[in-house]
Amino acid sequence: MSEQTKFLPSVGEAVTDGTTAEKRALAWTHTARFLTTASRLSELPQTELPEIAFVGRSNAGKSTAINTLTQQKRLAFASKTPGRTQHINLFELGPKTKADTLFADLPGYGYAAVARGAKLRWQQVMADYLEVRRSLTGLVLMIDSRLGFTDLDRQLLGFVAPRIGNGAVKLLVLLTKSDKLNRSEAAAALVAAQLALGEMTTEEADVNVALFSALKKSGVGDAAVLLHGWVHPQSRSAAASGATEKQIQP
Repeated sequence: MSEQTKFLPSVGEAVTDGTTAEKRALAWTHTARFLTTASRLSELPQTELPEIAFVGRSNAGKSTAINTLTQQKRLAFASKTPGRTQHINLFELGPKTKADTLFADLPGYGYAAVARGAKLRWQQVMADYLEVRRSLTGLVLMIDSRLGFTDLDRQLLGFVAPRIGNGAVKLLVLLTKSDKLNRSEAAAALVAAQLALGEMTTEEADVNVALFSALKKSGVGDAAVLLHGWVHPQSRSAAASGATEKQIQP
């Protein structure tokens, strides 16, 4: 088993002043505000800002997780009919006069009620986005902790695997709805996720896995600290200086 994939909670433990780092990160995610929406890649603005994309199956709790991370109830639209959101929505973060990051909310995938033509079109749009979007810096993949990785999840990761493997794109897998699991089930979900990610955990890859519950707010602070560190390297370096990250052992 690879030792490169990391339990995200260890990032929180590695922060010397965890409360300060978490407050700073959550204050940053809270600045998220709508920028634009696009139905195709050509409609997205060209930008030099680092972009973090959120993606997952239509019922994995993606919109809810984004809203929880940003502490905003309706920033990301959570449709009562999964799979109906068929646009890429961009959000700015940072000072209003000088944004420093973009969040990209990609359409959910895999919901049976969506017409086959729409599924194929959005599959291609997301594949292109993950393969060629120059500003893409990080990917947050939502996986229902009770179901684990599906074939569609693995297929999506395949589009961006080369960029993750060479360190160009960082990856955070959030195992959502973890409040539905007991302790042993949660531990098993983490190990299963690491196994699924084993092929892309190279020396250059930055791959993390975390249990996440929007209901219980667990994993929220750790995720915010990691994302903040992705685009503010000086903050990440300072946070890690006091301790060594623990890695999953074989």
